[in-house]
Amino acid sequence: MSSSSQVFSPTDNSVPVTRELTYAQTILCAALIGIMGGFVATAYYYVLEGFLHLVWHTLPNALTSYMPNFPRWGYVLAATTIGGLCVGTTLRLMGLPGEVAMVVDKVHDPGRIEIRQTPAMIVASLFSITAGGSAGPEAPLVQIIGSFGGWIGQKFNVIASAGRVLTFCGMSAALGAFFGAPLGGALFALEIPHRRGLEYYEAIVPAVLSAILSFTVFRLNTGLTIGGMYHFPSIPPLTLMNLMEGAILGTLGAGIAVLFIFLFRAVGKLTQVLEHQTILLATLGGLSIGLIALAFPQTLFFGEQEIHTIIETGESLGAVMLLWIACAKMLAVCCTLHSGFRGGFIFPLFYIGGAMGYALSLTVPQFHPTIAMVCLMAAVNVAITRTPISTTVILSVLSDTTMVPVIVIACFSSFLLTTNVSLIQTQRSRSVLETHSLSPIDPVAVAQPIEVR
Repeated sequence: MSSSSQVFSPTDNSVPVTRELTYAQTILCAALIGIMGGFVATAYYYVLEGFLHLVWHTLPNALTSYMPNFPRWGYVLAATTIGGLCVGTTLRLMGLPGEVAMVVDKVHDPGRIEIRQTPAMIVASLFSITAGGSAGPEAPLVQIIGSFGGWIGQKFNVIASAGRVLTFCGMSAALGAFFGAPLGGALFALEIPHRRGLEYYEAIVPAVLSAILSFTVFRLNTGLTIGGMYHFPSIPPLTLMNLMEGAILGTLGAGIAVLFIFLFRAVGKLTQVLEHQTILLATLGGLSIGLIALAFPQTLFFGEQEIHTIIETGESLGAVMLLWIACAKMLAVCCTLHSGFRGGFIFPLFYIGGAMGYALSLTVPQFHPTIAMVCLMAAVNVAITRTPISTTVILSVLSDTTMVPVIVIACFSSFLLTTNVSLIQTQRSRSVLETHSLSPIDPVAVAQPIEVR
């Protein structure tokens, strides 16, 4: 049987059940998904930017012109609470689109994300992020574009393992565009289903290709620059002591992540009583986000731009205030996600680590602020997401530094110390059946996707 032949039902020889893809077909599909993913990410970006500008610039300015004495705190509470109401109403009317844990579970089995959940995710996530929730667009984009990859697999009627590769291509396209780091985005998509390292290795090449094309299309359409997103203070030449600092910071980041997981689970238990009251829960979540923001305005939104504020004003804020901000951000993330808001927690985790890192550098001057910030950003994220390789790549690009050896040490210190800790309960090893579906003595099969024979 050729690699592109169809498999037929034993009861009806005229109806094809599944088909395999050649390597060339897989690459062509990956390219298609990457290009389409770039356009989808572009559209999402412009719609989100439009909503954010409307809610947080146009409407407040118009309100001020009509009611000069209207308090800003009143508008913040109104915006977040009404946003929560919109999120809850969307979920009630359009259904629950799932979360990161669901995406991870579906990647394993059946190997694709249902595209019928995409409309609810688009609307709910736009409301969630616009309302100031501490959740970013990376998770919605992963589900949206990842479901498109799975849909392509369905249309071509491919076998499960081939469909999973196409789903990974969609996820990689989303993260490649969002992070501005195609390699890091693809590796992140492949690492996050697992707790102890990347296992779906056959998807690496098509996933990276999708990420590169999506990144290119996204940057061409948005005009965003290529390169480092953050401009940290320059660091002196690295020494062996800096490598030791990486291990220390990795250990500290693991502890911060454990604290976050404890808080996340505690808030989850408190909200269980309202888990079936979708609209009420989301509205109260929006109110809680607004109340936290009244005390700590830095906790609004998902943290991508707010990290700039930490870099520029961290010294003037002081170590104590930075620690309070980080703790408040943890609470804001928990309230956001447990109230039904849809979004990812990668940049919020980066923000928490960055604030903690700057506070540490102010308290212990031996730690350079850039090293402390970047390493804690990495360590906290790795302990939660279990993605040491991709996090190293992504942060080395975002920070535009030469700190890769120190970041690697921080990542793997945190990763190894939190082996038995997991926030995403659906993370697991690939199935035993698929693990042994390749012959260990067939080098051609090992070098190609599982479905290519």
